[in-house]
Amino acid sequence: MDDYPRTVLEFERRFASEEACRAYLVRLRWPEGVRCPRCPQARVWPIPRGLYECTRCGHQTSVVAGTIFQGTQHSLRLWFRAMWYVTNQKSGVSALGLQRVLGLGSYRTAWTWLHKLRAAMVRPGRERLSGMVEVDETYLGGPRAGKHGRGAAGKVLVVVAAQVEGPRIGRIRLRRVPDASAPQLERAVQDAVEPGSIVRTDGLRSYSRLSARGYRHEVMREETAVVGENLLPRVNRVVALLKRWLLGTHQGAIRPAYLDYYLDEFTFRFNRRTSRWRGKLFYRLVQQAVAVSAVPERRLRRSPRRLSTTTRGSDLSQ
Repeated sequence: MDDYPRTVLEFERRFASEEACRAYLVRLRWPEGVRCPRCPQARVWPIPRGLYECTRCGHQTSVVAGTIFQGTQHSLRLWFRAMWYVTNQKSGVSALGLQRVLGLGSYRTAWTWLHKLRAAMVRPGRERLSGMVEVDETYLGGPRAGKHGRGAAGKVLVVVAAQVEGPRIGRIRLRRVPDASAPQLERAVQDAVEPGSIVRTDGLRSYSRLSARGYRHEVMREETAVVGENLLPRVNRVVALLKRWLLGTHQGAIRPAYLDYYLDEFTFRFNRRTSRWRGKLFYRLVQQAVAVSAVPERRLRRSPRRLSTTTRGSDLSQ
């Protein structure tokens, strides 16, 4: 059974010490007992300073080694408060807001923490969408002179997939792509949707080979622009909510090179929007924070996720 605090008072009582936070991480990372990362079947003994030593190879490890907390100079209590605050704000938080609430010494620290937490919002081995899925693309970026729509300059293209659950929107997936070519859009669909599913799109020719890729492809409208009745209502609703979130929470001030992290956060929040307790989101974030690999700050800043972009010098203001 999932184990998490329901209210802020429960949170404060439960994680009042560094030891309580560390014990919670141990239970989530090693639910069947502490394991050595080099020889998982060997016995491990606790030693001073919160470390564990393998009885077979002598390797020493800790619960934060190899996680997003690795190398931190701050207490786990402060990290836990950051995760509670981030998951309990329905629309998310900005780096400046996190810095003010936690009293962090610099904006850079808050920015780095948020990006590390966003990296943890993607669950390793997560399932692809299935059943019936709507797929479309949208361009993110401020208004510019010149061509509009597909092929517009200075904008970032994002593929949006939304699972159909009756009249409702199920889970979603978002992926940034460099262009709307067939190889890029096909790869985006294959990463997001389970083969054998029904994929609904508009008439863009880049989707024309989806049937050959193992999908049941349905073209809902021949035109690529919405004319008359919206035949892809769920995916277009997700696009509208995404743009509103980027503008409202982050004032559109997101560098294209780091957009993937924000797409992952939006997906994490959207797919858990029906959770009764915000503490469930906190639990999932902590659980994934010890499941993903370490994310050094230099990698966050120098190697943005998935692909590089030729868009430079502008934010994604809508």
